[in-house]
Amino acid sequence: MDKRKRLLELLREKAVLKGRFVLASGKVSDRYVDCRRVTLDPEGAELVGELVFAEVLRRGATAVAGLTMGADPIVVATGLVARRNNYPLKMAIVRKEPKKYGTAGQVEGPPLDRSDRVMVVEDVATTGTSALKAAQVILQQFNCQIAAVLAVVDRKEGAKEKIHRHGFEFISLFEMEELL
Repeated sequence: MDKRKRLLELLREKAVLKGRFVLASGKVSDRYVDCRRVTLDPEGAELVGELVFAEVLRRGATAVAGLTMGADPIVVATGLVARRNNYPLKMAIVRKEPKKYGTAGQVEGPPLDRSDRVMVVEDVATTGTSALKAAQVILQQFNCQIAAVLAVVDRKEGAKEKIHRHGFEFISLFEMEELL
């Protein structure tokens, strides 16, 4: 079966919840997409990793990173697929706030450098704020390039436009309508 079609099936089956939900953006919705129900599932993780890795290759990214917690399994899945394909890919997780101990860092993983092209990932994009926060932290700390921002699901509520206004390409594997 086609990987994209199978991932869409898993998202529809496991990730789309109905009810009344307050989103990270503060908006209220009658639909919530909990991608972690799929990205933390072995089959779902592998599919996400393969589809994101294909975008990494298209854009020549040398690193994949995102804001914890939604991006964590996507970063790891993509890194594992890259490893399986002998593609050197750095993985990084961006904390919401810098640590208050140890190195006081905000980005975990191997150090990035100016030559890196980072694919910033997130599970669900509503307004784009989480991905932009990750991108800004990466730019401030490492002065590298952002290859693109990728969301597994775009809710189509302004993330793409906001990310474009900040000068970054936006990619989504799926749009919300496809999941409904």
